[in-house]
Amino acid sequence: MRIANYLRPDCVALRQRADSLTGAVQQMVTLLDGTDNLTDTAVFAADVRARLALGGVCVGNGLAIPHAKSTAVRQLQLAALTLDPPLPCDTPDGKPLDLLVMIAAPAEANDLHVQVLAELATLFLDTDFCAHLRESETPEAFCRAISAREEQDAQEPPSDAAPGAAEPGYQLLAVTACPTGIAHTYLAAEALQQAAQARGLTLKVETNGAAGVNDELTEDEIQAAECVIVAVDRSIPLARFVGKRLVYSSAGDAVRDADRLLEKAVSGKAPVYRGGHAFRTSDWKELGREYYGHLMSGISHMLPFVVAGGIVTAFSILLQHTGAPSKWIMLMTNVGKSSFAMMYPVLAAFIAYSIADRPGFMPGLMGGYLAQMGTTTATQLSWISSGFWGTIIAGFAAGLVVQLLNHLFRRVPPELDHIKTGLLVPLLSLLFIGVLMLLVINPPLGHFNRWMSIKLSTMQGGSRLVLGTLLGGMMATDYGGPINKAAYVSGTLALVDLQYDLMAAVMAGGMIPPLGIALACLLFPTRFTSTERRSAPQTLLMGATFVTEGALPFALRDPLRVSPACIAGSALAGFITILLGCGCPAPHGGLFLLPVMENPPGFLIALAVGTLTTTLLLGMLKKPLKH
Repeated sequence: MRIANYLRPDCVALRQRADSLTGAVQQMVTLLDGTDNLTDTAVFAADVRARLALGGVCVGNGLAIPHAKSTAVRQLQLAALTLDPPLPCDTPDGKPLDLLVMIAAPAEANDLHVQVLAELATLFLDTDFCAHLRESETPEAFCRAISAREEQDAQEPPSDAAPGAAEPGYQLLAVTACPTGIAHTYLAAEALQQAAQARGLTLKVETNGAAGVNDELTEDEIQAAECVIVAVDRSIPLARFVGKRLVYSSAGDAVRDADRLLEKAVSGKAPVYRGGHAFRTSDWKELGREYYGHLMSGISHMLPFVVAGGIVTAFSILLQHTGAPSKWIMLMTNVGKSSFAMMYPVLAAFIAYSIADRPGFMPGLMGGYLAQMGTTTATQLSWISSGFWGTIIAGFAAGLVVQLLNHLFRRVPPELDHIKTGLLVPLLSLLFIGVLMLLVINPPLGHFNRWMSIKLSTMQGGSRLVLGTLLGGMMATDYGGPINKAAYVSGTLALVDLQYDLMAAVMAGGMIPPLGIALACLLFPTRFTSTERRSAPQTLLMGATFVTEGALPFALRDPLRVSPACIAGSALAGFITILLGCGCPAPHGGLFLLPVMENPPGFLIALAVGTLTTTLLLGMLKKPLKH
């Protein structure tokens, strides 16, 4: 693939001015509007802005690569823009933007835009070449420079001709990944490759990108390598690297200073990986982050069962109101309940899988099932589910016991390895989890859960109002972070126990921040930048559909004023939903759930009061911008 084939001079603009990243992107949309590749400029512009809101398009060294797949694009097309003066922006290395390349890809293009991103990462990582592009006098010269560079690269011998490449295997291995799996994944890979080539080292890089895993490392390559560099910004499986020297960093660090990572890798001082970053570094903070990551892995796999089951249950309630046949109502009800029944086994299974990889899945799944059933040595009539906490204990215990068994059996001869993996580890881990859950975890936690359920169901008046206020406020604390997730999980667990009022408080609390901010942009425009005001309709839509993260860009720019205003409005909305007896039978959907809610007018009142509170507080706390 050649970049020059997709970039035309009439889609290049040099030394332009822009007051914001959004404004610069809009200029490139206008350039593409002059071609016959866009069927609807407004739709494509909206798709680009939506992708821009997710972040990750600024890759450092003054370069940004905005991109979008859109139904309004006929064929892949690029646009380029240089800025003079450079645009101060929130970039990974703090350098202002002065070079942007936009990718417009058709919706059915699969991973084509990812391939282009990889090529751009390779091309624009060379700072001297980027400087040459910025100095281009005309768009034609800009395109000719890219074409000439690609022809030169095509004529160069492959990188495996470097010294040492004739030896079997690779001296070093690397893995790169970023949250979106696009720009930084490939920029980091290319930076490491170039640094290794300059040192005369052989290096293979596995990229975990949006299109999947490319150049996957084999078991033989891992065994032969001296060290592995893991440059990632999200969780990836690391069990295969146990026993190898490991250099761990972010993808951004690899882009900025790949040579430093290589120096550490070849120094012989990199620590041997023993099954976790935290244990490897004896860092308790890292230990907390690592195990929080395992927990969130389980929760992210569990939530689809809760969300889908809740919505199906809500449909069954809606069918009851419409007088539908009872068999359809029962079908919806049973499917929803069955989905809820799967949440605990799935949660525990994927916590264990995150810790111990595939061998942890089975004991984790069984531990979650035993927690969900509340199985003990007594008769089944006395079983009480140990619920969420029992499931979490089962998941972590299953993952850790599998790790322990693998360590104990590490000296098993290779010819007996199938007995270890196919019999000993599954059997012993299942027996351990069975004894743990039936004798130690389920009996006390089951009784505790019954006590908590009775307390919650009998909680009335002030105490219930306080709980609704607390949950509503927590939803606006970190906009999708740990506190927000804790409140959301609390609401979904209450939903399983048919306590719909707490889910209503959580739902209202999560909708208020983006709704309040969007309204403030309309009522107090002088308090917000032009970019923020343009994003108000999108933020309003996100609030209406219960996407709290719509408030995040505003909170990051001005946390000391935005966060208190959002928390106050959300807490008040949570209070009012409990006060007015609102109930929400599904964990997602926002305003679309009004037909199946208990007391919909009360829920709308809670939203209105909470939104106005956040809006007015923003108007008071934020000062007019100086122009």
